[in-house]
Amino acid sequence: MATTVISTHEALRDVVGEAGEMVSKKILGHLDEHARTLIAHSPFCLLATSAPDGSCDVSPRGDPAGSVLVLDDKTLVLADRPGNKLVDSFRNILDNPHAGLLFIVPGMNETLRVNGRATIVSDAPFFDDLMVKGKRPQLAIVIEVRELYMHCAKAFLRSSLWRPETWPERSELPTLGRIMRDQLNLGVPADQLDADLDHRAATCQY
Repeated sequence: MATTVISTHEALRDVVGEAGEMVSKKILGHLDEHARTLIAHSPFCLLATSAPDGSCDVSPRGDPAGSVLVLDDKTLVLADRPGNKLVDSFRNILDNPHAGLLFIVPGMNETLRVNGRATIVSDAPFFDDLMVKGKRPQLAIVIEVRELYMHCAKAFLRSSLWRPETWPERSELPTLGRIMRDQLNLGVPADQLDADLDHRAATCQY
């Protein structure tokens, strides 16, 4: 069977059809009260960025719920916490400031999508408000909101993401130490790597 490639907008619409009027109208250009509520209750979001050549990156961002600041109806701020120092998102933002965010609230099947223009800042009057466990971030990402909308529950319902009875047994999955040992061909026992990684995570959260 031959592969049919979709290469034009017209061909794409021929397959999926046009978005309904209500769907088109749900896209807002500001943070309304409902967006503020969801952001305030979200402890986890995904940050999508892309380089000028089109290569993309998606980075998980996690903090206690309420840690993302909403400065006004068009501006929100994410603190940066210590990580692997690859700074893929930051390098992309410097070259291409367009960014997308997906906010997730535990137990809620709908998600909030936010698209806008990102800026990296190393200090600002609001930095003290970004402190967690007494630690002030070195950097933060300011997002100028261009559009936002609610994403329906279908993906979460199909995946049964919030149903623990569908989750795999953790013992069936490799640990990070084992993955690193195998991928990097390290001559170190996986349990030793896991202990080291657990210690680093526990001591470098913020």
